[in-house]
Amino acid sequence: MRQSLTIQKISHRQLSNKRYLLIGLLVLLLFVQGGCPSANDYREQADRVASNILTQKQKEALGRNEPFSIERPSDILRRRLLDEQDLLYSSEASLGTDKLQPIPHWPEKDYPPASTSADANIPIEPNQPLMISLMDALQIGARNSPDYQSRKEEVFRAALDLDLQRNNFRNIFRAQAQSNLSTDTTGKETVSNLDTSATAGVTRTLMNGVDLSSALAIDLAKLLTQAGTSRLGVSADASVSIPLLRGAGRYIVTEPLTQAERNVVYAIYNFERYKRTFAVTIAREYLSVLRQMDAVVNAEQNYRSAVASARWSRRRGDAGRIREIEVDQAVQRELSARNNWISAQEQLKSRLDSFKNTIGLPTDARIELEPADLEQLRGNATKILEQIRLKTRGEESGTVPPADAPIELVPASYEDAGPLEMNEPVAMKLALENRLDLQATIGAVYDAQRQVVVKADALRAGLTLGGAASFSDNDDDGSLHFEGGQYTALLSVDLPIERTAERNAYRNSLIALERATRSVQTLEDQIKLSIRDELRGLLESRESLKIQAQSVVVAEKRVKSSTLFLEAGRVEIRNLLEAQDALLSAQNQLTAAVVNYRIAELEIQRDLGLLKVDERGLWQEFSPEVAASYRAEQIRLELAKERVQSPDKSGLPDAQDSSAKTGIMPEEPVTDRLVELDNSLTGAKRAVQESSSSRQACPEPSRRVNFRDFLVKPENIWDK
Repeated sequence: MRQSLTIQKISHRQLSNKRYLLIGLLVLLLFVQGGCPSANDYREQADRVASNILTQKQKEALGRNEPFSIERPSDILRRRLLDEQDLLYSSEASLGTDKLQPIPHWPEKDYPPASTSADANIPIEPNQPLMISLMDALQIGARNSPDYQSRKEEVFRAALDLDLQRNNFRNIFRAQAQSNLSTDTTGKETVSNLDTSATAGVTRTLMNGVDLSSALAIDLAKLLTQAGTSRLGVSADASVSIPLLRGAGRYIVTEPLTQAERNVVYAIYNFERYKRTFAVTIAREYLSVLRQMDAVVNAEQNYRSAVASARWSRRRGDAGRIREIEVDQAVQRELSARNNWISAQEQLKSRLDSFKNTIGLPTDARIELEPADLEQLRGNATKILEQIRLKTRGEESGTVPPADAPIELVPASYEDAGPLEMNEPVAMKLALENRLDLQATIGAVYDAQRQVVVKADALRAGLTLGGAASFSDNDDDGSLHFEGGQYTALLSVDLPIERTAERNAYRNSLIALERATRSVQTLEDQIKLSIRDELRGLLESRESLKIQAQSVVVAEKRVKSSTLFLEAGRVEIRNLLEAQDALLSAQNQLTAAVVNYRIAELEIQRDLGLLKVDERGLWQEFSPEVAASYRAEQIRLELAKERVQSPDKSGLPDAQDSSAKTGIMPEEPVTDRLVELDNSLTGAKRAVQESSSSRQACPEPSRRVNFRDFLVKPENIWDK
């Protein structure tokens, strides 16, 4: 009897120790899996995950990495102008998220996190307008434009969507506890029962479609109170599901993940395209304001000359030296000039407000544009005018052909063409190889093809093999044993009898494929059309610049001669008034031609896919001179390689092997190729030098450009 009691005490001691051990393990598991991170912790974790994804995908899509953040600093220029220029705003939301009044149960106390931007370094003088240049405008727009911020957030959200898809193929842990109190009063005695249990499990979906799951359940009431038994109340189960026909295969199971991976790349492509378009839009509107500023100056000068002409006419009319109708003509022109002057001023204000809205600044902010940019444009026009004036004075002493001499029309020439006025086939080839939006559209065709495969798979019969096993503690001595478990095997067959929805989905996928193919064709044609139009625009603007410069010279000559003849009484006042109007029109058109050519240069670089814009919003323009020089070096190495392989072909010195393909036909003479190369390089340098005065100063490309890669693999042109 004493021995039996000893054994019983030992058994109860072992049972108690095991119970406490299981309880400790359960509490630890619940703590690890069901801990309580704060909302701030979750947000920071999401930011880290998205940042890592974007770092990886930027390298894949663009061949480079650049900083990327969607946190909007609290010291952006828009907010500073609202505060420091005392501008009107409707609510705290106009100042930023950090100025909002907290609402009950707000999850993060310090959201948004404090951060600073380069806008904090922009000085704002009291009661003085803010002066900004074109380079300033590009950076301000990147930091303040709401649309720019929304486009960045689209890229970030695509990264989060990818993380969610990746999570479907990770180990998914779960843990929960529940307590159920039930009372039964239907019998003679009231019976109450308390069931308390905890469950922990893990599931995993493999990329071939296999679903695995396992769980561990514990009856806490039985574990803690023993409930009149020595069983621990522990059970475990595991299951597996294997698709064999429909839904089987890596290409079907991972299709959502594949699409999410590609969507991030597309989002990066679209954002890069948007940055280039946005930068050109800012430049266009900025130069449009400068153009209107010049128009205001011209209108003011024209108004002053009209006032002077009207006064002169009135004095002459009072003296009876000219007719009253001529006096009225001068007065009418004075009124018209005043109207044009006021209209030009109001148009300037309207364009300036539109420009401020584009870069994300309040439209009532006091902003002025840098006069130096306008002076640079005027300087280019002045230089051309002086050249034409000298040429015109030289032609005045020449011999004029007789009126009946044959007339030969001189077509537009590429003699003074800028560096971006290239041949149409070359330009279109560059655009088709460099445009990121075209690459995304072509990728959508492959996406549509995969969807056809997925929808076709859904038409097949379903055959799924499944299995499950469950175990529970069935030993009354307090030991943890899982003997006599339950096992289940399942073979499920879904015959393809009713497939109406799947049939329609398959047909729609084929239609989507056709539409994706047509989208590529449409965009390709639009790219060709835009490139051809922009090349024509460059030619037209350059010719217009020379023509309008000549028109200004002729109009100045008309005003001067008409003034002299009018004072001598040899012409009417109408001749002078017409000459002044012609001068005003020619001056405005000359400025427009200068601005249009500069905008056309930026637009063709954008549509060629060669205008690079960094995270600050600053562009790096493509330099044909740099490309031509390195292309020359590449061809020299290629010819040297040919010399090594075939010593009898040329007398060039030996060189190390080059990884690039030669690109030279065997029958092509080496000397002719070198002459052609030298001519093209000389022409490119001359074009760059002649056009340097008309181009805005921009940062140089930070990396050397290999012209061979420029023609063959332009997607990495800036990274060679």
